[in-house]
Amino acid sequence: MKTRLALLAAILFYCGPIAIAAAQGDPFYKGKQIKIVVGFTAGGIIDLWARLFTQHMGKYIPGNPDLVAQNVPGAGSMIAANQLYNVAKPDGLTLGMISSGLYFDQLMGAKEVQFDWSKFGWIGSPVRNFEVLTMRADAPYRSIEEIQKASQPPRCGTTGTGGTGFYFPKFLEDALGAKFQLVLGYPGNRDVELAIERGEVHCYAITKEAFLREPGRSWLKKGFVRALVQGAQKRDPLFPETPTVYELMDKHRTADSIKRFAAVLLSPGAIGRPMIAPPNLPAERLKTLRDAYAKMLGDPEFLAEAKKRDWEIEYISGQDLEAIAKKAVVQPPDTVERLKKILGG
Repeated sequence: MKTRLALLAAILFYCGPIAIAAAQGDPFYKGKQIKIVVGFTAGGIIDLWARLFTQHMGKYIPGNPDLVAQNVPGAGSMIAANQLYNVAKPDGLTLGMISSGLYFDQLMGAKEVQFDWSKFGWIGSPVRNFEVLTMRADAPYRSIEEIQKASQPPRCGTTGTGGTGFYFPKFLEDALGAKFQLVLGYPGNRDVELAIERGEVHCYAITKEAFLREPGRSWLKKGFVRALVQGAQKRDPLFPETPTVYELMDKHRTADSIKRFAAVLLSPGAIGRPMIAPPNLPAERLKTLRDAYAKMLGDPEFLAEAKKRDWEIEYISGQDLEAIAKKAVVQPPDTVERLKKILGG
């Protein structure tokens, strides 16, 4: 009898962990693939972020799944957002990267919107991407105050009414009374930059991330341009002498209603380049993805690769993104009307 008991004890000792593991099951993600739906064409900045994530995030997810990027471009990433919200299963195997300003369309009641911005599963963002108004250094406009007083407004180039180059100057007109002559119709940001180099226009508004790609970074170092206003909540180390729009609104006693509107219009900068999941993703699985994302952004290999690309990392948690998203889409009618006025041209 003692021999049998000893044998049984030995079996339990050696096989217990295996039995426990079998009872618990393998990690959900083991042997699976996660697809990141990118709402833009290949080669753009959001696509490049997504492809960098596919190389590093899987190692921090239990089960070590493979990650792949799938481009679903169209309508400023509206197609991808609708697909993620209505078609993708909420199982954590389909994620997305879309425009951080897509909630504007929801607020304005666009019929194309088939999602609720606040109900996506927010995983994280690698960067804050606020707006910057840049001006040729040899132009006679060295501050917002000089633009306010100018008899001839500066010419600012932009691609059209939907981008940063349009809505940020329009907001500065509304909030600070600084007039701009917007020159629309350039095919892309590089065309605007060439126009600045040729002297066709004096200025343009662009996101910090886009500005730090060449030639913007070299322009800043050489003193070819100066940054007049930044859309961040606080001054960025890259632009220590440049006032934020919030400082200027306080200085010029901008109406409270416009200050509240600023939090809506400029939220894309606070959101950055978000990774999201379909709604109704189980809480534990969302937590798994958020934790993996945070660990990835601290990975030395990931950081080294980002540094090679001159990308700065400023982690924004999924919890913070969720709070921003919920606040952004609950606005009074006057704010929505102001948004329609500015974005509608």
